[in-house]
Amino acid sequence: MDRQPEHAGKTTDTPPATPPLDRIAAAVRKERNRVGLSLSELAKRAGIAKSTLSQLEAGAGNPNLETLWALSVTLGVPFSRLVDLSPPRATVVRRGEGTAVTSERADYAAMLLSACPPGARRDLYLLHVEPGPPRESEPHMPGTVEHAVICTGEALIGPSEAPVHLGPGDYIAYPGDVPHICRALSPGTCVALTMEYV
Repeated sequence: MDRQPEHAGKTTDTPPATPPLDRIAAAVRKERNRVGLSLSELAKRAGIAKSTLSQLEAGAGNPNLETLWALSVTLGVPFSRLVDLSPPRATVVRRGEGTAVTSERADYAAMLLSACPPGARRDLYLLHVEPGPPRESEPHMPGTVEHAVICTGEALIGPSEAPVHLGPGDYIAYPGDVPHICRALSPGTCVALTMEYV
């Protein structure tokens, strides 16, 4: 007899929750102070408006994926350090229940499933991507490698100059410290992505 999944009957159309703004604000302030940058200098180096950073550190506004990635690269920390919710040792994330950050320029949401624990150098994400403009990523920290597996749908993924057409079950590893893209070719595309840091 087939066992019904525990989330049967629950709707999965509810958008995933976004990370708490107070958690992001505290993480950005902590990392900015760690590297000894003023608010103005960090905003300038990250290429974002000082007012945007000021609002973010005050726990206001709605930070998008591009802003948080720019800050993580400028601060020299993994993206997850700014959005991690510090889960307990045993963690289950049901479909549609994780925390996600959306892109401002593409129909793309990155859901952090597992942050890099002490002593490890990787983060695990689930990406939900829809056809339209590609998610164009600036280079991440030097030595970053991205590993992607298509769960559903089809996508062009990889270095911006030579992305690869992938379908369900296909895997690709590529440098994350060069410009790269993710573009869905069919609706409902889902990608499991591991970011590996040197």
